Amino acid sequence: MIVPRSGSDDLGQAARATTTFLRYTLVLRYRKEENNVAAGPLELLKEELTPIKLGDAPKHLLFPHNATAWRKSAVWGRRVGHFISTDEQGPRRIIRLHQDNQNSTGGGRALERSAVSLPRTVLSSVTAAESPTALLARREMASWRRLQLEPSSLRKPDEFTAPARIGVDGSHLASALYHLAHSRSSAGNGVPNDEASEGLYSKLANRLAELMEDVRKIRVDRDERRELYTVQVTDVDRTTHSARALSDGTLRFLALAVLELDPHSQGLLCLEEPENGIHPSRIPAMLRLLQDIAAGTQEPVGPDNPLRQVIINTHSPLVVAQVPEDSLLLAELKDAVSGTKRFKRSCFSCLPNTWREAKTPEGEKPDIISRGDVIKFLNPIAPESEGDDIHFGIRPRHPRRASSKTRRVVDRSDIGEWLIPEAAHNL
Repeated sequence: MIVPRSGSDDLGQAARATTTFLRYTLVLRYRKEENNVAAGPLELLKEELTPIKLGDAPKHLLFPHNATAWRKSAVWGRRVGHFISTDEQGPRRIIRLHQDNQNSTGGGRALERSAVSLPRTVLSSVTAAESPTALLARREMASWRRLQLEPSSLRKPDEFTAPARIGVDGSHLASALYHLAHSRSSAGNGVPNDEASEGLYSKLANRLAELMEDVRKIRVDRDERRELYTVQVTDVDRTTHSARALSDGTLRFLALAVLELDPHSQGLLCLEEPENGIHPSRIPAMLRLLQDIAAGTQEPVGPDNPLRQVIINTHSPLVVAQVPEDSLLLAELKDAVSGTKRFKRSCFSCLPNTWREAKTPEGEKPDIISRGDVIKFLNPIAPESEGDDIHFGIRPRHPRRASSKTRRVVDRSDIGEWLIPEAAHNL
């Protein structure tokens, strides 16, 4: 992982990383014996937080990036030893937390914990005073969020005291947008700048217009009497609609557009099927927005290009066909054997001739998606043969009722003949 250079702990104490490129290793096992209930059912076998040398960064960061502009601004620091290490002392297993000016072989006394009795990881309770770099690694992992944007939460107005950040369910959209617009409109002296505020609202309106062509203006209404913030959208006919009147897809798109403009929204964002509620013709606009949320690896890291990564899952051929080829991973279960046990493992395969095909520093070679699997997924609707009663792979429950005159949309000569070759051509 790449962590921010600075941050703070739960008590507000400032922390600055010694190095920003780290590897965290955690090995757990199920505790079979029942005589240590207090420690919980999981036993900690190994916990390590180690730096990755700056010189080794090109071997780990295989994706295309600007070494001068992006990598030097993201991967930074000096050579140090372990921040967390595990040591076997006979039957005992010791987890050590080293200060940033120490290393795993000396340089001061480390904090030691017995792994057998630990109810949680050492990293989970570290502070800025003990190890600033370990604290920033914990902060980084805590910032990873799985967004489940619920329309009911997105539609709600916010009280003036609401958090100024969008929740994982989309709550506090109005408050987050208001504070984002007015924090950017302040010139550092606390004096609002209406022109800068309107500029941010205009950016959002232009982005939302990619989804809804009749969007003219976006703003947050501040109701002083009820002390409420409410998102409002004005169309080209100058009719104003509150968030309650907007479609589910529009609200999700707006929430992601706010996250894209928020420099404090960092880390990893995970979304399930972002195309839900979006018209098929607008899916490219959604994908462009998601790509803009992710960090640009050709520009330096900064307020306008924070460290962000986006992971989505989808079952939509329309999405799969339009994402960058090196972003695609096909998830499937495959048989595996460990000793005498057989089980299913998750396997993530990539397309050939992309950077993901390269071996990792650990010597692992990724699985490759076959061309047939890609074509089958992107072109799931095959033309029917004459007399075939199977529609979309499902045999009608009452074949006798199926009319010979019934045909699918894709079977029309003026439509189907364009769809299938086009899908193959796009490959």
